[in-house]
Amino acid sequence: MTKFEMDKLIGKAEVLIEALPYLRTFADKTFVIKYGGQAMVSQELKKSVMMDIILLKYIGLNPIVVHGGGSEVTHLMDRLGKEAVFANGLRVTDAETMELVEMVLVGKVNKEIVSYINQYGGKGVGLSGKDSNLLVASRRPPEQLNGSGQLVDLGYVGDITKVNPDVIHTLSRQGYIPIIASVGVGLEGESLNINADHVAGELAAALAAEKLMLLTDVEGIFADPDDPKSLISSLPRAKALEMIEEGKINKGMIPKVESCLTALEHGVQRTHIVDGRIPHSLLLEIFTDHGIGTMVTG
Repeated sequence: MTKFEMDKLIGKAEVLIEALPYLRTFADKTFVIKYGGQAMVSQELKKSVMMDIILLKYIGLNPIVVHGGGSEVTHLMDRLGKEAVFANGLRVTDAETMELVEMVLVGKVNKEIVSYINQYGGKGVGLSGKDSNLLVASRRPPEQLNGSGQLVDLGYVGDITKVNPDVIHTLSRQGYIPIIASVGVGLEGESLNINADHVAGELAAALAAEKLMLLTDVEGIFADPDDPKSLISSLPRAKALEMIEEGKINKGMIPKVESCLTALEHGVQRTHIVDGRIPHSLLLEIFTDHGIGTMVTG
C-alpha cells in the first residue's frame, strides 16, 4: 500500500471519529428534511440525498422527508396549455389546478422518491397530508397580487391548522422512512395545496424534532444578496425578521425562513437552510464541526 493510499484511509477514519460525538448526541432524534430544488432534478444529487437519508436511518436517527414539486406541476400545466399564476410566491390553485397538483405531488413525485429510497436499501413509505388526517388545513384568504393592490382568491391553497402525527410515529417505530407530499385536507375533505416549506416547519414542531433542514439551490442566506462572500452562518430570529422587512430576504426564501421560525417557536432545537447542490450536504451539516449553509436560531 502506498503512502497516499494509507493517508486516504486515515482521512476516512478521521471523518468517522469527527462524527462520533454527533452520533451519540443525535441517536433516536427526529430530523425533518425538506427535499426540493436542484437536488430533485439531478440524478447524481438524487442518489446522494437518498443515500444520506438511508444512512441516517441505519445509524439510529429518525429522518422524516417532506417534498414539494412545483416545477413539475408547472411543467405539466405548460404541456396542457394552462397558465400558472402566482400571488406573492403562492400558486393560485383553482379546482383543475388542484387536481394537477395532487396528481403530480402525490401520484408521481412522492412515488419516485419512495422508489429511490427502496432501491438504495431503505424502507420508504409515501404519504400525503390527507392520510390519517396528517395535515388538516383551512383555505388561505385572498392575497394582494404581487403588490398591485388587487386581491386574488388563491382557491385551494391551504394553511395548516392541525397536525396529527400518529401515523408518522407508527411508521418510524417500525423502521420506515415517511415521505410526505405537501397536500393537506380541508374541513370538508377537499384537497388543499400547501407550501412544502411550511409543511416541514409545522411537522418539525408537531414532532418535537431535533433539527429542521431545508435543502435549497443557494448556499444559504446572504447579508448582501449581491455579495457572494456575505453568507450568514448563524441568523438570529430578530435579524431574520428585520431582513424580511428590508427585502433582503425575499421571494422563495421567505417561506423557508418562516418555516424555521415556526419550528423554533415550538421547541425545535436547530433549523438549517442548506445548499442541496452539494453532494452529501445533509451529512456535512449534521456530522462535521463546521457545518454548511445558514442556521436560523431563536
